[in-house]
Amino acid sequence: MMNFKLTPPRHFVNDALEEIRIFVENIILSLGVHGHAVPVVRHVLLAVVALLLAFFAERLCKYILVPLILRLVKRTEAHWDDVVFDRQVLRTACHIAPALVIWQLMPLVFYQFPMVQEILRRLTAVYLTIAATRLITGIIDRLRYLNTRPGSSTSQYLKSFCGVLKILAIFIAVVVVIGILINRSPMALLAGLGATSAVLMLVFKDTIDGLVAGIRLTSNEMIHIGDHITVPGGFVDGTVMDITLTTVKVRQADNTITTVPPLTLVSGIFQNWKGVQDVDGQRVKKMVYFDVRSIRVVDDSLRKQLLEQGFVKEEELKGEVINMALFRHYMEHYLAKREDVNEKMTLLVRQLEATQAGVPIELYFFLRTKDWIPYEHSMADILEHVYAYANAFGLKIYEQTPVQ
Repeated sequence: MMNFKLTPPRHFVNDALEEIRIFVENIILSLGVHGHAVPVVRHVLLAVVALLLAFFAERLCKYILVPLILRLVKRTEAHWDDVVFDRQVLRTACHIAPALVIWQLMPLVFYQFPMVQEILRRLTAVYLTIAATRLITGIIDRLRYLNTRPGSSTSQYLKSFCGVLKILAIFIAVVVVIGILINRSPMALLAGLGATSAVLMLVFKDTIDGLVAGIRLTSNEMIHIGDHITVPGGFVDGTVMDITLTTVKVRQADNTITTVPPLTLVSGIFQNWKGVQDVDGQRVKKMVYFDVRSIRVVDDSLRKQLLEQGFVKEEELKGEVINMALFRHYMEHYLAKREDVNEKMTLLVRQLEATQAGVPIELYFFLRTKDWIPYEHSMADILEHVYAYANAFGLKIYEQTPVQ
């Protein structure tokens, strides 16, 4: 069986370059150029030919190869190639083609000037490194879109992993570029970095801590895009818009954007209200303080008044009854009858330990609505009901007497 090579052998490329050089020299001779002007004209023409070939190579890739590859990608049943090899990535790859042409033609153009040839060789190598790094980071950016569910734990993990890969690729590219410019092996530079690792750790301590915190934040699924979080202190209270290795963007209630370092969330305390969305209700926990002097045994006049207004039943007034106990039972029945209160979840009206500000009664229940505005309105209606009907049970809301 015969083996065919898809790439031309090295001697074929050299022969082609030699043919171009001879062709250019024949043009110079036909123009009648002689003497010291011959080398100048030769290098100018060869440089123009090299630039034209590089230009045609870039156009060939952009307008012929890219559409062809896009058509082939669309015909496949796989989804990953549509995401990774999109038009932007392929056009970024097209910038490598002209640099490769210049790299091959430099020995032909400046064969009489080794110093110029060496400088252009290094500059071209630097450009190739930068262009290849842009292509690699572009492909890495596309990897995080392989998951079709944005905001999921897999999507966040891919985003964090891609961020680490991009930083690693850029770091290697910087080392390679420095090695090219100073004519040293990149492997020797990487080996030399081991001696200065302690200094680098000290200089980039905050950056490294932020990267580790970002990885912990996403890998442990502490927050997701779309979660409502609250940080004690009041400066963060909104919906998570974006999560990266170094920042967490939160849209506040006033539509302003707050940027929080992941280290702040990992090392501190924050509330994630995602659990509220997972259950059929949002918690209400409010306390109302009553004047201790208004708590008393129900007498005949108050008993008669409560029965006439239908606040209590006859069996609830048997024996010695305290007006606050009746009010607590009344509020529990009132909350259970409201349509916006989820009676299947915890519903409790309890008395807490007395304080200097009076005797607190805590209302603990869950509203069915999870939207902010209806939630606030329903909670206000219930508290206003407490304030309005407490007096009917002979109770008084505690009011602090101002100091004279």
